[in-house]
Amino acid sequence: MPGVLAVSVLWGWGLGTLTALASAFAFGYFLVLRISTGPEWVALAVFLVVAVLTGSFAALARSAAVDAEERRREASLAAELGGLLLNAEDLYAALRAASSLLAVELEAPGLTIEMEPITDDRLRTAVQLRDGGRTLGRVAVPKDLPEPALQRVHDRLPCSLSTLLRAALDRESITKALKTSHDELQRVADEQAALRRVATLVAHRVAPEELFGAVADEMGRVLKVDHTAITRFDPDGTFIVVGSWSVRGPGFVVPEGTRWSADEPSVAGMVRQTRRPARMTDYATNAGAVFEQSRKHGVNSAVGIPIVVEGRLWGATVALSAEPDPPACVEAHMLEFTELVATAIANAQVRQQLAASRARVVAAADETRRRIERDLHDGTQQRLISLGLRLRSVEAATSPEMTDLRKQLSCASDDLAGVVEDLQELSRGLHPVIVSRGGLASALRTLARRSAVPVELSVSAPRRLAENIEVTTYYIVSEALTNVAKHARATIVHVDLAIEKSRLCLSVRDDGIGGADPVRGSGLIGLRDRVEVLGGTMEISSPPGSGTSLLVAIPTPPDHPGKG
Repeated sequence: MPGVLAVSVLWGWGLGTLTALASAFAFGYFLVLRISTGPEWVALAVFLVVAVLTGSFAALARSAAVDAEERRREASLAAELGGLLLNAEDLYAALRAASSLLAVELEAPGLTIEMEPITDDRLRTAVQLRDGGRTLGRVAVPKDLPEPALQRVHDRLPCSLSTLLRAALDRESITKALKTSHDELQRVADEQAALRRVATLVAHRVAPEELFGAVADEMGRVLKVDHTAITRFDPDGTFIVVGSWSVRGPGFVVPEGTRWSADEPSVAGMVRQTRRPARMTDYATNAGAVFEQSRKHGVNSAVGIPIVVEGRLWGATVALSAEPDPPACVEAHMLEFTELVATAIANAQVRQQLAASRARVVAAADETRRRIERDLHDGTQQRLISLGLRLRSVEAATSPEMTDLRKQLSCASDDLAGVVEDLQELSRGLHPVIVSRGGLASALRTLARRSAVPVELSVSAPRRLAENIEVTTYYIVSEALTNVAKHARATIVHVDLAIEKSRLCLSVRDDGIGGADPVRGSGLIGLRDRVEVLGGTMEISSPPGSGTSLLVAIPTPPDHPGKG
């Protein structure tokens, strides 16, 4: 029995049955035939049945063990394949590793997993990998692979390979979609951040030169192109570069102020002609200075967007790339930057127009003051003086006995002299001649002496300034001292003036009750206009109970060839 059991386990049910029959024959020959007793025959029959059954059960156990081992090896192989295919960043590299693993496990040298149709005539398809009705790929083996090895591939190839390949393809697709989504979100975030930075510059009213350079820089980095430029169209038929940027550094930036003829073929010229977005992709074949310069910088294509300000074509934003054809979305992204540029240009023009309007109003007011002062001095004042002299003459010619008449004439002469003095004071207020004659420091000292409130004056004015700056400063101090006398209830006023290299700084402070509202003072509003016309600023701080401070800063040229 142990022999039957061992043979059945090791070599299968058939050989185990033969072993049982041989054992029964030997048992019968040596024992049953010689003894010829009934019980021995019964024992022989029982032995034969038990031996056959034992061999059968042993063979079944062996088959089950073999199947379990096959399932284990298949599961282990599937797990290794799953680890390779589902955890790899590069699917095709994972397929090569999986092919090598299968070739070793299935003893099929040269086995590969192919995603595309087989084009190598040295290979043949061993197994199609399908997901439903769709072919995902195929397992290919060399054509000279022996049939037993080919059959082994068919029999032992993990049935889950198609599912794993489908899962790997889905994972790669999801990963690519997530990466694309992440890249798009990052691009949108970068673009919005760039637009916010440009919008901040627009809101802060930076100089156009600084803004154009910043827009070119931000736009180039967001679009990921090689070069960008902001161009302005001039009435003489040229366009001028007012801002530019290059990914290669300052050495490849087109200098600001560079001019090109609008008649020469270029993307900016196309924008000027059509007033619409334009593309150019034939830089390699076109002739001309623009294309020659662009080719030196490695440019193969360009996109231009018109800058329209209040319905008028002002210029164009241009993006240049080494790629033969920029992406289709470039125009949409450029348009957002272009709209900010147009807004900034419109704002600058409005500010220029407002400044020019204020300058005209101030100039007209000054001219009116001069004319009134001249008319008063040359006309009314001279006539009043002449009338006063005539009254004095009449008084002198009157008889001494006419005491009452002489007294009335004397009073009339005195009143007329007072009128002349008032008229002279009014004339000086209309146009501060003292500023033109004695300079700003002398004029401020005169104002301080006339002030009803004591003034501590500190003036550091080593040089003369332009007349409009000096006159504006005089009016500011005069208006401030008048307001202090009328409303502040102050005991002292501090006036500090310093002329630095590039600006005038004026401070007027009092220790009064504060609470002044600069919006309600028409005089201060007019002075603010004067200051802003000169490019300066005026700030007023007047918290209740803490006095009032007026701070003025006006830019000045370093040297003014005025009167010494």
